[in-house]
Amino acid sequence: MRKPTLPDQGTSSRFAGRTPSTLAPDSLALSLSLAARVIALVHTGQSLTQALTILGETAPAARAAAQDVAYGSLRWYGCGEFILRRLLARSLPHPQAQALLLGALYRLQTRPESGYMVVDQAVAAAGELAGGAFKGLVNGVLRNYLRQREALHAAMLAEDEAAQQHPGWWLARLRRSYPDHWQNIVTVGNSQPPMTLRVNRRRATLSDYSTRLQEAGLSARPLGGDALILDKPVPVDALPGFADGLVSIQDVGAQGAVQILEPLAGQRLLDACAAPGGKTGH
Repeated sequence: MRKPTLPDQGTSSRFAGRTPSTLAPDSLALSLSLAARVIALVHTGQSLTQALTILGETAPAARAAAQDVAYGSLRWYGCGEFILRRLLARSLPHPQAQALLLGALYRLQTRPESGYMVVDQAVAAAGELAGGAFKGLVNGVLRNYLRQREALHAAMLAEDEAAQQHPGWWLARLRRSYPDHWQNIVTVGNSQPPMTLRVNRRRATLSDYSTRLQEAGLSARPLGGDALILDKPVPVDALPGFADGLVSIQDVGAQGAVQILEPLAGQRLLDACAAPGGKTGH
């Protein structure tokens, strides 16, 4: 299958000013478009947290969908890049178009039953890039992927970084240090982390806050100390009392560090990994 050729686009137009989107607010096309902007910014060196601020006042549903695509595309970046290297004649000169393809490939891999709908929505999103210059290319690349999916994924298994979704140097170090467990470590590293809450014991007990979650239709289980793990992640504004400080988001490992240290009153502790300093708030 011949690889699609690229539209003639100069690099000066990569981050040109944006006009308001004409995509439907509840469409996958809008989610892909927003996610592509986020991914492209991460590729320029911004952190994902910084890049997500461009979503601004986006409606909650569209924002959540865009975040899902952005997180997933970056989590499976090795796989997406592997596929694009085989389907493109050369690298795209437009970062957001490249990012749009990564986002669409992520959706195609995780929602294979919706293949042609995803292609259609990705082409619609491409219509807002460079005057629509990339619509044909996006359509061709994604349809080629659908036709060659099995062969591409079989070939991907032979390339460590693509198959394992980790840099080669890190995989080599894991194999040396944990020869019997490195694959389990990689698998956990590729999984989506759970949403763990830390109940503010000055404001509520674990039992009381668990009841409030149940009343809000949210399921969670205790993990010891002040920790609760939600069965399903939700936006923070859906958490009862979040804005009032009853609960915060904190990984169980960070919460456990304080319990293990058992600091005494009057001690001075240095947290060498403090951003935003949640452990020191215990």
